[in-house]
Amino acid sequence: MRLFTPYYLGANAANFSERSGVINIAIEGFIIISALGYALFTIFSGSAIVGLVMAVLISVSFSLLFSLFVIKLKINQIVAGVGFNLLMAGLAKFLIVFLFQSSSNTPRFNSLPNIFFLESIPYLGKVLSDYIILFSFALVFISNFVLFKTKFGLRLRSVGENPEAGESLGIKVRLYKLYGVIICGFLASLGGIWLASNQNSFSDGMIAGRGYIAIAAMIIGKWKPVNIFIACMMFAFFEALEISLQISGTFIPSQIVQMLPYMITLLVLIGFIGKTKPPAADGIPY
Repeated sequence: MRLFTPYYLGANAANFSERSGVINIAIEGFIIISALGYALFTIFSGSAIVGLVMAVLISVSFSLLFSLFVIKLKINQIVAGVGFNLLMAGLAKFLIVFLFQSSSNTPRFNSLPNIFFLESIPYLGKVLSDYIILFSFALVFISNFVLFKTKFGLRLRSVGENPEAGESLGIKVRLYKLYGVIICGFLASLGGIWLASNQNSFSDGMIAGRGYIAIAAMIIGKWKPVNIFIACMMFAFFEALEISLQISGTFIPSQIVQMLPYMITLLVLIGFIGKTKPPAADGIPY
């Protein structure tokens, strides 16, 4: 239930972007840069709250830059997404070496505060006392309501399905695409913040492809928040299984165990190829 958090935040981030017609495969990069931003500002300010706010602002700023390329300049969205992932991974590596003279990780820092009176609940205390985890579960209902029960959600989906028709009705198509990308940056940042806070450090490679798996979960969930939730819980289960197998020891080679989440992702995607239908104008510049 805890490991599902970055998957669902990343998958929902991608969903809001694609519902507006913008393919954003830079989720991995947004998670990386927000995790690093949280680490750096928490270390230098001594406050986890300052780290959280600054990490969100950094991720949203990069999402604005991404929207400039793909919405304003109409650069190929896949190419831009790959470029952003490479940029953020390289930037994170550079800053770790430059600031801490380390090739792999930052010093340890404080995690975000928990809801103290819920920590004592048996078994579920670590889940219910974490603000970001609770928000992730609430997001299942919030995102479903926003997308399918509000005027904003209707307009956002319309620009992802038929922007010409939306514009003929007075909808500012580019503005709603921008909204989708900004929401994407915000939600993805929370996934990165949670990972860094949970591990009390940022290390090179700690995101480990979760952004890409989140996009796979969105596709498997057919761009619907409730279905995406189920897909993310499935991927989180297999990650938890991988960790349990490594801790307990097994006759299965460790390399195979570490590959488990990625193998499951590929197998499930193979089964869903051709069975999902994205927004009609997804990835088409307007």
